[in-house]
Amino acid sequence: MKPGPFNYFAPTTLSEAVKLLSEHAPEARVLAGGQSLVPMMNFRLARPGVLIDLNRLTGLSDIRDDGDFLAIGAMIREREVENSDLVRTACPLVHDATLNIAHLPIRSRGTIGGSIANADPAAEYPATMLALDATLMAHSVRGERRIAAADFFCGVLTTTLEVDEILTEIRVPKAPSNSGAAFVEISRRHGDFALTGVGAQVTLAGNSIAEVRLAACGVGAGPVRLTEAETILRGCGLSDDILSQAAQAASAQVDPDGDTHATAAYRRKLAGVMTKRAVQKSADRARSSG
Repeated sequence: MKPGPFNYFAPTTLSEAVKLLSEHAPEARVLAGGQSLVPMMNFRLARPGVLIDLNRLTGLSDIRDDGDFLAIGAMIREREVENSDLVRTACPLVHDATLNIAHLPIRSRGTIGGSIANADPAAEYPATMLALDATLMAHSVRGERRIAAADFFCGVLTTTLEVDEILTEIRVPKAPSNSGAAFVEISRRHGDFALTGVGAQVTLAGNSIAEVRLAACGVGAGPVRLTEAETILRGCGLSDDILSQAAQAASAQVDPDGDTHATAAYRRKLAGVMTKRAVQKSADRARSSG
């Protein structure tokens, strides 16, 4: 298959890009890594009349230590996130989530901003941003807008970005001391989208969980914050009973659909199993780092 006809623009500045998007919205789409958009265009599932290529823009491909958070440019490749020592130490859940994304060629082209803006329910980055309460920075001709991750995802492949806005930066809070993180998932084959995945960040105080952040992918129309499991775990020790209670709460909170890959009941069960594994692995890493 080949894409339908479209007009192509390759701006070199952000101001030029948002101006073009404003002029051609809603028919325009922006191109980042193209790992989702280009296949959709080839199958005529997406037929933008205008394509605005962001790959020549400068200033959107950096990782910056900004005090309490990391500022990650939306156009940075997933492979660069994977290889970043700064991300690995300051935001370990972002690093661990990246390791689960598809295959090396995909991560070498795909961008963190593209994955987040695409909002695939099975993708790792949306769940990670939701778990960590990240802030997403969007630009348009009207200026800059800050969007909390909790307010960003609103359905399958749908976000609260306006049609003339470009996601430019992701601000992720640094992990506290005595913390560990893990992203665990199940897929039919290595590199496939997750049937279910759970990201966890656990902060320990002695033998108890002082703080915990959990979110799941593949179990709803978008990423799901596992608040009930968080409440059960917070302030408790990591006994088998507490972990089992948290797993049951995670399964009860999600409402997945079934498909040819997995039934709804199986995905729901996986949410609990992945929650237990992610929390345990995160706690083990927190102890090792301490």
